[in-house]
Amino acid sequence: MNDATEMVLGGGFGRKVNLRTPEVLATVQAQVEKHYRSGLVDRLRRRDGVMSVAGMSIRLAVQFGFCYGVERAIDLAYAARKVYKDRHIYILGEIIHNPEVNDQIRAMGIKLLSGPQPEASMEDLTGEDVVIIPAFGTELSVMNLLVEKGCQLVDTTCGDVMSVWKRIRQYASEGVTSIIHGKAWHEETTATSSRALGANGHYLVVFTLEETDYVCQYIRNGGDKQEFLNRFKGAFSPGFDPEKHLQTVGVANQTTMLRNETEEVQHRIRQAMIDRYGDEHVGEHFRVFDTICGATQDRQDALEKLLAEPINLLIVIGGYNSSNTSHLAEMGEARLPTFFIKNAGKIVSDRRIVHFSMLKHAEIETDNWLPAGAVTIGITAGASCPNNLIEETIVRLYELKGVSQEQLMQQLETASRS
Repeated sequence: MNDATEMVLGGGFGRKVNLRTPEVLATVQAQVEKHYRSGLVDRLRRRDGVMSVAGMSIRLAVQFGFCYGVERAIDLAYAARKVYKDRHIYILGEIIHNPEVNDQIRAMGIKLLSGPQPEASMEDLTGEDVVIIPAFGTELSVMNLLVEKGCQLVDTTCGDVMSVWKRIRQYASEGVTSIIHGKAWHEETTATSSRALGANGHYLVVFTLEETDYVCQYIRNGGDKQEFLNRFKGAFSPGFDPEKHLQTVGVANQTTMLRNETEEVQHRIRQAMIDRYGDEHVGEHFRVFDTICGATQDRQDALEKLLAEPINLLIVIGGYNSSNTSHLAEMGEARLPTFFIKNAGKIVSDRRIVHFSMLKHAEIETDNWLPAGAVTIGITAGASCPNNLIEETIVRLYELKGVSQEQLMQQLETASRS
């Protein structure tokens, strides 16, 4: 926690409220470490993420788990509970995409305002309430409504996301349509797209390269406008007209997308503009900037290196609705047997595992998943996965080999002294 204060809005104006006094800081750090830290993972990091016991080798990716933005969001939620202990505290939605972390937030008496099981609604809020903005941010209309109500807002929006907003707002002010590579239904993308609106601002969200190619074809040759609007229903701004608003575009992205896919989206749209207007005029019709989150890219790069190692299978740990974790699972599934699990409880036995299939977009069961004999397992986790869940997964894997947690820790302790 590097910031001394956190902006809290109330009564229609902004003011600084110190959520990080020494007392609060000490309490928050102790709570967070108790809930999410892992001594086993810390020891493994000191051993370059490699261990081998009872014929099973584990290789951790160099970068995995909580990023700074996630840590900051969690710290602020814990700090808010400490500082505003006599106030009602609400959170707009999941603080991050990890079920265990969100359950812990709710266990502290912080109530959800949206999601499958909301515990309150926006209509219930008053000026006496504290509302936490999740790490993904929120739509401008929601933010404005909360300020009008006079709520105190604890904003945990990731700095990388806000950097995208700054550029998106610039596009809108200049009449440039934002083409956002992302998931139109994702909280971050809905928050980002709301910043693209204005007197001259419009946006279009593309998710796949197939959708990108469709847009490129329209840029080059035009087409059936109604068909275009039907295809992208729910993924464009009010009043969007592909005949008018695809003439000058700027590409941005949800910060947790795969870099190589975003770069391909940029390349294809730029080429479409060259084909339509000529290379000498492309600068007048196309803009781009890098908006991939650094932590997301670090984890993708680390997984690439891990996949180059001689491993038999990959386990990816994290929430199934986590965008950055899902992309790690996609990378693994393209190369070798990959099992995307949200926690160690999904490892039923050495014969059966329950995991999320990116191909089927559903949780499935796989039998005979763990090879007999010596095996090397690669492990990574998304930026919203705490280290304690990684530890529990490693412990569970070694339990299948008859190695207890105590024996495992002793083995690591002995190895660290040698």
